[in-house]
Amino acid sequence: MVEGSLQDELAAFVAEREWAQFHSPENLAKSIAIEAGELLECFQWSADADVDRVKAELADVLTYCMLLAQRIGADPEQIVHDKLAITREKYPVEKSRGRSAKYDAL
Repeated sequence: MVEGSLQDELAAFVAEREWAQFHSPENLAKSIAIEAGELLECFQWSADADVDRVKAELADVLTYCMLLAQRIGADPEQIVHDKLAITREKYPVEKSRGRSAKYDAL
C-alpha cells in the first residue's frame, strides 16, 4: 500500500463504499457517542480490560472523530492545539498540578 495520510486513507475507504451519504455531522456525532459507550463497556465490570478490545474500540472512536472533523472541514490536529491553548489558560500549572478540581474551583 502506498503511504498517505490517515485522513486520505479514511476518505478513500469511505468513497470506495459510497458511505459519505450517511456521514452527516449528526450521524457521525451519534456514532462517536455509541462507540465511546462500547469503549466504556470494556471497563464495565473490571478495571483490567482486555487491551486489544480497548484498542479496537478506541480506534472506532478516533475514526468517527476524524470523519466528523473531515466532514465539517476541521483539521483534527489544529482543533486539539486550539483547545489545548484554552485549557492551558483555564488550568495554569501552578494552580492545577496534581489536582483534579474543575478550573472554577482552583
